[in-house]
Formats: sequence, C-alpha cells, structure tokens
Amino acid sequence: MKKFLSKFCNTYFLIFCIMLGVTALTWVIPAGEYERIEQNGRTIAVAGSYHAVTQTPQGLGQALQAPIQGFHQCAEIIAFILVVGALFTVIERTGAVGTVVKKVSFYFAQHPERRIFFIPTCMFLFSLCGAVFGMEEETLIFIPIFIPLALSLGYDTLVGMAIPFIGAFTGFSSAFVNPFTVGIAQTIAQLPMYSGWQYRVLVWFIFTSVVAAFFTWYGEKIRKHPSKSLTCKMDVVRRAELNIVNDVVVDETFRLTRAHKLVLLSFAAGMGVLFYGIIKYQWYMTEIAAVFLGVTIAVAYFGKLKLDETTDAILAGAQSMIGVCVLMALARSIVIVATQGHILDTVLHAMTQSLGNLHPILASQAMFFVQTILNFFIASGSGQAVLTMPIMIPLGDLVNVSRQTVILAYQFGEGWGNPIIPTAPVTMGALALAGITYSAWVKWFMKLEVILITLSLLLLIPAYYIW
Repeated sequence: MKKFLSKFCNTYFLIFCIMLGVTALTWVIPAGEYERIEQNGRTIAVAGSYHAVTQTPQGLGQALQAPIQGFHQCAEIIAFILVVGALFTVIERTGAVGTVVKKVSFYFAQHPERRIFFIPTCMFLFSLCGAVFGMEEETLIFIPIFIPLALSLGYDTLVGMAIPFIGAFTGFSSAFVNPFTVGIAQTIAQLPMYSGWQYRVLVWFIFTSVVAAFFTWYGEKIRKHPSKSLTCKMDVVRRAELNIVNDVVVDETFRLTRAHKLVLLSFAAGMGVLFYGIIKYQWYMTEIAAVFLGVTIAVAYFGKLKLDETTDAILAGAQSMIGVCVLMALARSIVIVATQGHILDTVLHAMTQSLGNLHPILASQAMFFVQTILNFFIASGSGQAVLTMPIMIPLGDLVNVSRQTVILAYQFGEGWGNPIIPTAPVTMGALALAGITYSAWVKWFMKLEVILITLSLLLLIPAYYIW
C-alpha cells in the first residue's frame, strides 16, 4: 500500500495526469472566451464579455507538445530560477550562512540565562532566509544541528526540528521578496517586481512573531515539564546517546572569518543594488538575474572558492533547480492545453459566477482556500504560481480583487498547508530526520495551523483597502 501511495503521490506524475485530464475536458466543456484589453500595461479580461466560441478539442499530440511549449513560455523565469539556485549554492559552499546560524545557536548554548531568546532569534533568522531567498530544502541540513542544541538547553526534539523547518516555512509563506513565489507570481501578474513589499514586510513580521511566540511558549513549558513533550521518551535516549552537557564550546569551525563577512557584505550590497534598480528603473527578471549572477561571482571571489569549486557550485545549484523548472513547465502545460482548447475562460467564467456576488474581501478569502486545496496536489510554490496565477489574476480583475491581494492569497494558501500535507517532501524529510511520526506531528501542529489560517483570513482584509 505504501509503495502504491508513494508512486501515485509523485507530484510530477499528478500534474502530468491533470494535464491529460484537462486535455480530455476540452472535448466536454463548452468553449468560450473573454475579450481582453491592454490597460496600464496589463492585459485584463473585460467583465461581461464572455461568449461562446467554436469547440477546439485537444488531442494526444497537443498534450505531448504542451510541456515543451511550457518550457518556452517560462524560459525567462526558468533562467532566473537557475541563476538563483547557483547563487545560493555558492553562498552555502563558502560556509558563511551556516557559520552565522551555528554561531548564534552556540552563543545561547553558552549563555543559558539568555535562552528565552534562543527560539525567537533563531526562528527570525530562518524566517528571514525563507522570506528573502526562499530557503526551504536547505533547512534539512540544520535539523541534525539544532536537535542536540535544543536538547542541551532543556527543550525537546520537536523544538530542534521546528526552529529551522517551521522558521523557514513561515518566511517562505509570508515572504516579501521570495523569488520562487512573489517574484514569479508578480511576473505573471504583470506587476512591478517585488512591488507592495511594505505591507508584505508587515505580514512577514506578524506571522514570524506569532510562530516564534508559539514555539517559545511550548519550549518553556517543556523545559519546566519535560513529561509533556511529544518526544519525551525519545529525548531521554538522545540525551544519553549524545552525552549532552550545558557548557558547549565553540571551536574554530564556527568562527566568522573575514571571508565570511565579505561574503555576507557582498550579498547585502547586491540586495541593495537590486532594490534600487527595481524602484528607480523598474528592473525585471533579466536585470534581476544579472544582479544575482554578479553577486554569485563576487561571493565566490570573497569566499575564496577556487575556479573549479565555483563552477561546480554553480552547476550544482542550477542542477538543484532542474526539478523546479520541470514542474513549472508541466504546470504551465495545463494552462496551455486549457487555453488552446478555449476552456480556460469557461472555467474562469464559472468561478466568476460563484464568486461574483461575494464582497472582494470574501472573494480573496475564498481564493485562499482554493489555493490551500490545490497545494495538496502541487506542493511547489513556483509550480503552483505558474499553474494558478493565469486563472486567479483575471478572476481577481473580474471580481474586484487587486492583483497584489490575489498573490497574497496564493502565498498563504500555498504555504500554510505545507507543514502538514504528506505530499510535501521537505515536511516528510524533516519528520524523518527528527524521528517524529507523521500522524503525531499533524495532531500536534493543528493548533498552530488553525492560528495561521485565521491570521491569513484577517490579514487579507487590510490588503483590500491598501491595494
């Protein structure tokens, strides 16, 4: 049974099957179109202009061509993603980010009287990484480090796992400049890159504060009453195996060298140039990718990576993004088949009919729930953006929900379900590393999940008035 589920829960296989299913639907669903006009540099559907057109059913040939066309249509985004992957792999190879995280962690390990700040400080650090450059899979590297650290401070395995895992997911889901979600979604929505960041920064701070406060509360409760821990029995064994002591000594491995400082400074300077160019010159994907490429070269130089090490890191980083790129092309193929079969606007029209009578605030909240459901099948931020934004953006135009708000609803819907859905590979990997069963984790996490969903619905309300 497990082999059957693992086979048919494969994200790529699911999306390919959905694409074939949509191909079949082009023979069944009536074809129709909205008239579209250019307005303020954006292509928008005209409300009330939906009309029937000649049926254009798609065959197997069109279905097999669609993923190839998906690569073509997403070419600029794919190039951007490959460069981003290269940059952060080069940064990782220099050891700068890992050293900062370890240094912060061991500082609190050396100063137990200040441990009340351990969880929020580390969570904010990981959340910032998720919000700025989309840290997600990389958190798995830190889980084996943070579990013994958490245990040494009197916390449990769950806290050690959650600091990097949930911390980064919080930033990823409420990001203000994450290239894999905000960047791609705004590109598809024809919005200035990283526009609306002011409210998104506030959203990120609120979510991170709430999550950090929740785990700080839980951690302090466990420190005082270890028997209430979800991993109580496991922790006793682990403490014995690790021979954990409170006085942890920081060795040279965790020293922040001059090279590390220059790497971090180069990255910060690159981000400064990036924001300046976006605000003053309205830079877009190509220009932003060029900045990232320049930062990659600078980081490799200051990080003292040899030429072979640099090229290996760049290729490894780009290679790590191949799966994301394939997923994006497959997701785009669904939209291509539906568009060529003239059923995309029919679906859009049907959704408009169901949401048209709702206030825009309620409509945006309904979009959030739709994205949450879709996330079970497409547990990829970039893949879901490529698939759903071509539908949700014009839908928002038709029901008076701003494009920025549509993207925010997508961010929340794509993000908050990830820690509990079995189709999210990072979630399953984190639980495996921590030795926590999936069922126990979901049961424990549901309290926080309810808080996150409620907060999402509330934060979509001001978005209506701001954007």
